[in-house]
Amino acid sequence: MPGHDQHDHDPDGRFADELGSVLRSTGESFALDGRPEMVSGGLARGRRRLLRRRLAVTGGALALAAIGVGGVYAGSVVTPAGPADKASVAGAPERTGDTSATERATPDTLKPGEAEIPLSEIADVVKANTPAGQWRFDGLDGKGQGLSGTYDDGKGEAAFGIFLARAGRSAEAGVDQVTCPSRTFVPYDHCEDGTLQDGARFMVIQGYEYPDKREETKSWRAVLLTKDGFLIDASEYNAAAEKGAEISREDPPFTAAQLKALVTAEAWRPLLRQIPPLPTAPAGLGAKPGAQPGATRKAPPEVSGDGVPDTLRALMPKGLKVAEKGGEGQFGYVVVDDGEGKSLVQVNVQYGMGDVAHQLYDSGDVTTLPGGRKLKLSEQPGEKGGAGVVWWSADTMTKKGFRVVVSAFNTGAQHEAATRPAPALTMEQLKTIALDPKWAKLPAK
Repeated sequence: MPGHDQHDHDPDGRFADELGSVLRSTGESFALDGRPEMVSGGLARGRRRLLRRRLAVTGGALALAAIGVGGVYAGSVVTPAGPADKASVAGAPERTGDTSATERATPDTLKPGEAEIPLSEIADVVKANTPAGQWRFDGLDGKGQGLSGTYDDGKGEAAFGIFLARAGRSAEAGVDQVTCPSRTFVPYDHCEDGTLQDGARFMVIQGYEYPDKREETKSWRAVLLTKDGFLIDASEYNAAAEKGAEISREDPPFTAAQLKALVTAEAWRPLLRQIPPLPTAPAGLGAKPGAQPGATRKAPPEVSGDGVPDTLRALMPKGLKVAEKGGEGQFGYVVVDDGEGKSLVQVNVQYGMGDVAHQLYDSGDVTTLPGGRKLKLSEQPGEKGGAGVVWWSADTMTKKGFRVVVSAFNTGAQHEAATRPAPALTMEQLKTIALDPKWAKLPAK
C-alpha cells in the first residue's frame, strides 16, 4: 500500500516516475503489507507512482533499504522480481541465497539512473559510523547502490541492509519515506520523524518484520531524505536474516540514535554524487504491448490531494462514528465504530485500468450494469494475520477503465484480531459507495 494485494501486478510494465514510496525495508511490518494503495487485487496501477503516497499503509516494508521483497531499484523505477508484497520492493536482497546485491547491479544489468559505487566503499562508511563489532558483508568486490550483511557485537548476529538512491523528479518525491506511518496499517513501537538544520528530513522507526508479529523478528529502520533529493535507507534486525532465522538477540544492535547518526553521516556525500541523474523518460514507460521501441502512450490521470479521503468520509452511512481517518491522492480510509466494534473502510480510485479488466472481472460475483460498468462483490478472509478477520469489497470499473474499489474489514487494523463478526458496512452499502457519481467528479491530472 493497504490490503495485501495478491493480484498486485502491472501488466504493461508501467511503473512510477519516482521512487517515492513504496519500498520495503522492515519486512512485512511496514511496507506494503497493508498498503491501502494496493488494496484489492489489481490496484496495481497504483504502482505507477510506486505507491508513493504512503508506505504507511504497507505492511511489509518501507523502503529503499534493501532487504526486500518483490523487486529491485532501477534508478527511480522498481522492477518486479517475484510476488509483490503490497508494494514492497527492495534495494538489496534478502540473505536467502537468492540474487545477491552484486548480481543485481552488474555493468550488464544496470539501467539508466543506476550507479556503480564500489560496495567496499559503502561498507567502509557503514563501519566508520557504527559501534565496533564483527561485520560480514555480501559481495564486497562488486558495485551498486545497496549492500547487505550481518553485524555481531558479541550479543548475537543481526542482519543489516543499506541502500542509496535518488528519490525522484518532483519536490514531493521521497517524502513518504521519511513520514511516520499510521498504526492502522503499520504496527510499531516507536517512530520519530523531523527536519534537520540543513533541510534534510529523516525518519527512524522501530517495528516488526511481520505486522501480526507471528514471528518475533524486529525490524528497525532509519531513512534520510537530503534537501537535494537523495535517500539513504538503513535497516537492521534482531536475527541473522530478515526472514526464516531464529531470533539471536532481544533487539537489533543499533539504537534509534545510532541509526540516525549512520544515515546522516557526512561521509555518504561523495558516494551519493556517484548516482547519475534519473532519465527524463524511463525506457518503455507507458509503452503498449507490441509497440515499436520508444513508443509511449500518455499516462492516465490520477486524483491528487484530499478529495478521495474527504469523499469517503462524506459517504459514510449515518450512525457510524469516525474514530480515525487518513489517505491522500487516490487512496482514503476511515476507521468507524457503530458501538459494536471498530471497522476499517478504505477506497482506491484509479483511471486507466481498462487493460486489466479481463483479469479483474473474469470470475466471481460479477455483474454488468447498464452502460457497461462492471461490479464485482467479494467476501474473503483477511490476509494480514489478524485472527478472524474478514474482508468485504465492492470493485467497480466503467467501460473507459475508471475503477473504484471500496473495502471493509471487521477490525480497525488488518493485522489485529477481529473486533466484530462482520464489517460495520453491509455489502449493499459498500456497493452504493463504490457506485456513487462523486468519485468521477474529483479533479484528476
